[in-house]
Amino acid sequence: MTAFELRGLDAAIARDAPQREGLRAVDRLAIGGVALLLGFFVLLPLVSIAYEALRAGWPAAAATFADPYARAAIALTGLTALVTVAVNGTFGVLAGWTLTKYRFPGKALLLAIIDLPLTVSPVVAGLALLLCFGTNAPLGAWFAAHGWKIAFAPPGIILATIFVTFPYVARETIALMSETGPELEEAALGLGATLWQTFALVTFPRARWAILNGLLLCNARALGEFGAVSVISGNIRGLTSTLPLHIDILYNEDNLVGAFTLAGALALLVIGLTLARSVIEARHQPNHIIETRR
Repeated sequence: MTAFELRGLDAAIARDAPQREGLRAVDRLAIGGVALLLGFFVLLPLVSIAYEALRAGWPAAAATFADPYARAAIALTGLTALVTVAVNGTFGVLAGWTLTKYRFPGKALLLAIIDLPLTVSPVVAGLALLLCFGTNAPLGAWFAAHGWKIAFAPPGIILATIFVTFPYVARETIALMSETGPELEEAALGLGATLWQTFALVTFPRARWAILNGLLLCNARALGEFGAVSVISGNIRGLTSTLPLHIDILYNEDNLVGAFTLAGALALLVIGLTLARSVIEARHQPNHIIETRR
């Protein structure tokens, strides 16, 4: 590079320096604002929960988990989340496969139905399920006559949780499968592979991270669901009280140590799921970009 070119390069750098300094100032301001908001709306509540839970000492907080009502609520919440993840995982994968690999009438309507729980209030969803499966409703009376109680029982809680969480796996799967396209699946079918072989060997390996990401989102939402479950469950302590509902009961009884201890445990579990989701996204994103470019 000649001396003339070096002088021109130095002049260009000098001209751009004020602009870069301005951008750095804006960046620092934006990062500081985001950190302040996160600290106020996320970290401060978490610190408050930990303080209230441990204010009476660790033995008092640990005694909360010895309560049989708390154990029943934890068991019911775990069962609900397990069934919800299994059902919505299966439905989400099938929905992603169907909506991205095939063309059929009513496809837009099916997409709108999948998004419906994201637009309807959970309380409204719980009330709708109560009107359908309550003991005074024809459908609920039929189930009760055959020995199945839906409303004010664990099956109603599971149904409500499935309803409010089923878009998560489907949306994650649809977003990835619609970007990759059906070409590889069509090639596999053309070479004689069965539908199951095509899914297991071609579709699933490319969509596994999106599916797992959706399952984690579904699980986190299922663990913390309150609105729909509070309506359909009846909030019967020890029978139909999930962990969020039991926390509400303890708080209303002024048992702050018990309420904040269980709230802290639930928050830690959901934070763990969120961090796992972030790790999955960080690992998946570069591979996804490479596959899309190819």
